[in-house]
Amino acid sequence: MKKGFGLASALVLALTLAACGDNGGGNSGSSSKAEAATDTAKSSTVASASPSASAAAETSAPEKVKKIIVGTGNQFPKVAFVDDKGKLTGFDVELVREIDKRLPEYEFDLQVLDFTNILLSLETKKIDLAAHEFEKNPEREAKYLFNKEPYAHWKNKIIVAKTNNDPIESLDDLKGKKFLTTATSAEATILENYNKEHNNALKIVYSGGGANDTVQQITSGRVDAAIGADFTLPLIDPQGKLKTAGKELSESDILFVFRKNDPDEQKLADAVDRAIVEIRNDGTLAKLSKEWLGFDATASEK
Repeated sequence: MKKGFGLASALVLALTLAACGDNGGGNSGSSSKAEAATDTAKSSTVASASPSASAAAETSAPEKVKKIIVGTGNQFPKVAFVDDKGKLTGFDVELVREIDKRLPEYEFDLQVLDFTNILLSLETKKIDLAAHEFEKNPEREAKYLFNKEPYAHWKNKIIVAKTNNDPIESLDDLKGKKFLTTATSAEATILENYNKEHNNALKIVYSGGGANDTVQQITSGRVDAAIGADFTLPLIDPQGKLKTAGKELSESDILFVFRKNDPDEQKLADAVDRAIVEIRNDGTLAKLSKEWLGFDATASEK
């Protein structure tokens, strides 16, 4: 769709091939096919073969379509996951596909990676864009480039078993407890920063990041709690075995991540921002959020 030329360009090519067949004395069969194609095109679209029409068609088409490798995961229910038909889909995935439709100069290719490897793959240039509900925080901002237009907002809260009746208002109430988290995640950063300031008061247990693992680890008592975005709880725990507790630990914008200090990446980020503004303004962004997340997570409460 993005790489095609106009009918006029095809006609010019057919005329060129016919001329080569006449002058070069090559394969007569090929020459006849070119001449037949030329005659057919002439009879039906003479007007479009004019130099001005050809030039207009070539001008309107992108000079070159650049392929962009987008890294995402497949274990985040409703966000980036494989459905029962084997298709990679979800809020982030479908948003990337919608952005791709709006940027004819780029062709986006989604690549599934383990969550802990997504940002590393970005650093090593194995991918060009990271899409997995990435929260912007100072630690990440120091290493990576974020686009400017957020596509979602969330609040991080403490997650415990629904049967837990302990009074919990903050991490201070859970000193000495085990917290499950995923390495390189924004939630891991919250826990690690807390431990730096409180003499490792929390016991951090790192996992592979599977949604089912969080529910099983907490309900079985292997760990005491986790940290997660408020809107993700019903997504990872549809049976309602967990609950949030206490006040929000952080509130953040969700954006795409790019390599820092890279002019091509900055150009890509700017293009993505233009697409997001368009998608938000025409209601598509809110529609995707409601379809996949069950509510509009794109509206900030700040």
